[in-house]
Amino acid sequence: MPASNGDPEVDAGGVVAGFFAFTEITEPSAHRAYNEWHQLDHLPEQLPIPGISHGQRWVSTPRCREVSHWSVLDAGGSADLSAAQYLTLYLMREPLDETLALFYDLAVRLHDEDRFFPSRRALESGPLPVRATAAAPRVRVSAAAVPYRPNRGIYALVDNPTRDSDGRQTSTLSKSADDLLQIDGVAGVWLFGPGDSRPQDDRSQRDTGSTPLGTGAPLEAVVTI
Repeated sequence: MPASNGDPEVDAGGVVAGFFAFTEITEPSAHRAYNEWHQLDHLPEQLPIPGISHGQRWVSTPRCREVSHWSVLDAGGSADLSAAQYLTLYLMREPLDETLALFYDLAVRLHDEDRFFPSRRALESGPLPVRATAAAPRVRVSAAAVPYRPNRGIYALVDNPTRDSDGRQTSTLSKSADDLLQIDGVAGVWLFGPGDSRPQDDRSQRDTGSTPLGTGAPLEAVVTI
């Protein structure tokens, strides 16, 4: 069964999934070193992969954390994401299985070359299909263009998946997303949600002797950004 893809009717410019990683830095003095490693080494290696459309990392600063609202997700045994200080997102195109295979192969190679940052812990990560996109009425770009605009940050909502009467997972823009679009400074909203299948070739879960390539638990959630 192939990896689950995004809805072809969604205005996402060919992007079918986002790969999310929620990361905690375990050594308080290592944040500068982590950001240098990710910006100058790790992130640039991902972007040449065919099928990677975009990649960006955001930090939850102490000020952000003061106004954040956290609860432990109970779907799929999800971790307590309140410990995450960084969120990284890679936007992926078709063929998704091939893109993910190359993405995981690169992770294995970088790990073998000792090019993973040691003072980090991935809480959860994984690909989620694109389910819905929208641009704020006042901006002059399409919903598909929103992720590529310069930004000063994001507001991320991470929820449990919901199911319809037939037990199928559903993901639609919520009323909270509609409210976000009315706020000055919010250019648009993208929603990602779990599909009905997982990628066949999840090499991110290869056992390296301590943790599976530092990827943490598989992400099974609905994420609105």
